[in-house]
Amino acid sequence: MNKKFEKRIENFKLLKNCKADIEKAAKLIKETFKNKNKILLCGNGGSASDCNHLACEFISKFQKERKSLPAISLCSNNSIITAVSNDYSFENIFTRQMEGLANENDILIAISTSAKSKNVLNAIKYAKENNLKVIFLTGKNKTNLNIDVEINAPSDITCEIQELHIAIEHIICEIIEE
Repeated sequence: MNKKFEKRIENFKLLKNCKADIEKAAKLIKETFKNKNKILLCGNGGSASDCNHLACEFISKFQKERKSLPAISLCSNNSIITAVSNDYSFENIFTRQMEGLANENDILIAISTSAKSKNVLNAIKYAKENNLKVIFLTGKNKTNLNIDVEINAPSDITCEIQELHIAIEHIICEIIEE
């Protein structure tokens, strides 16, 4: 158990290498809110839970009393997800929602520990084709995607990436509330 504990501590120390990307993402989100645009979030499994959590932090509050900020988790409506999966395909559960909700200059925050989730990659593609900005949280291996900000959690182990994503998301919230 001691080795696992030490590994987690080391992972969190390595987050300092993500500082510039985290700050860039927070600045982009701040500008988006200032310009009266919104955040859309997508991911699968634990990353879907992160989307719901992060949308909650923007809509409700993180640590400070402030005005609600517009954010929508595309993972939270099981009726939409199952209908789109049934009528179209699971690969389109996020893009179909984006067709109805996204506006130019909104931001898509896409979360995938593997950076290989087809429905998340389709959402990123849709966002870029429709002039949305994209922030992508993933594991340590950089992608070759044409996106605005990629934040690579310094691990290739799913549960560790998820732990780091929560920390990254909370840091972004703190910066936005400053």
